[in-house]
This record gives sequence, C-alpha cells and structure tokens, in this order.
Amino acid sequence: MIQIETKQLRLRPMELDDAPALFAFWSDPMVTRHMNIDTFTDLTQAEQMIALLQKLSLEDAACRWTITLKQTGQIAGSCGFNSFDFENERAEIGYDLGYPFWGNGYTPEALRALLSFGFHDLGLNRIEAKVEPENANSVKVLEKLRFVEEGTLRQYEKAKGKFVDVIMFSILRDDWNRETV
Repeated sequence: MIQIETKQLRLRPMELDDAPALFAFWSDPMVTRHMNIDTFTDLTQAEQMIALLQKLSLEDAACRWTITLKQTGQIAGSCGFNSFDFENERAEIGYDLGYPFWGNGYTPEALRALLSFGFHDLGLNRIEAKVEPENANSVKVLEKLRFVEEGTLRQYEKAKGKFVDVIMFSILRDDWNRETV
C-alpha cells in the first residue's frame, strides 16, 4: 500500500502505533454515531481493528489509510476502501475524522485523493458510499464530490443492535474524469 499526499494531508498505511490516536476517535460517540461499529471502550479494540484492516489489505479485500496533517504529523482520522469487487471494477469507501478536525475540509480533501487513486491506480469504474440518512455531514461531503444518490436501502445494515437504512451513493470513473479535466 502506498502513501498518498494532498495539499494539507498525508494518507499513509495504518500502523499499530496509530491505535491510541484512533482509539480516541473510535471511542467518541460523536464520531461513531453513524459508523457501523460500536463505540470502543478499550485500546485493545483499536489494536484489533488495525490488525484486521492490515490483514484485509494483505488479502486485497480492503485497505485503510491513517489521515495525518502534513504540517504537524497529527493523526486526524482514517479512510479507505471497505471492500473491493475487482471482477466488476467496484469498491466501497469509508472514512472517519476525529471531532476536533471537523469543519476544516479534510474529509473532502482526503476522499478526492482516495477517488483519484481508486480510478487511476486501481482501475476502478465505480466507487460507492453507504450513508445513514441522518448523517447530514457525510451526505454533504459526498454531494460536494459529485457522488450521485441512487436510493435508500431499507434496513440494510445492523448497527448498534438495530437495523438501519442507508443511502447508496456512487461516482463513476467517467463522472470523475469529467470533473477533473
């Protein structure tokens, strides 16, 4: 897995040493409210999550980067591909940002880099994102990046013990190429 740089950010392969910083975010109910994980209560949960993500990356089943600020090296969150379907040239993205970093434009900046990598380096044709309808901030980010809302998948996932609806968004390589030309 490569490192990706943007104007303000560095997306680098996730490391076990990132666990304390990522635990701080994954244990924050504000951050995990719309994630499909329970809010973490112990550092070992973050270590186990990182180990799982590293294993999935080695298997080419998923990949996740730690988002750091270039200027300070501070960890701000994570992003990556939750799953790949290489046969159909498709993947699903996921992302999270620590609450102290919200509102600075870091999520769209990180996702632009992720989309570019997906379309140009991985040869994907379609990148999807599934978002709970109440997650207005995430919906805004996806709309800003020109994702198309395809519809609501009713009771699609079980999160925190209950079934939740998700909105399916997607962007195609042709859409991306038109936007970036």
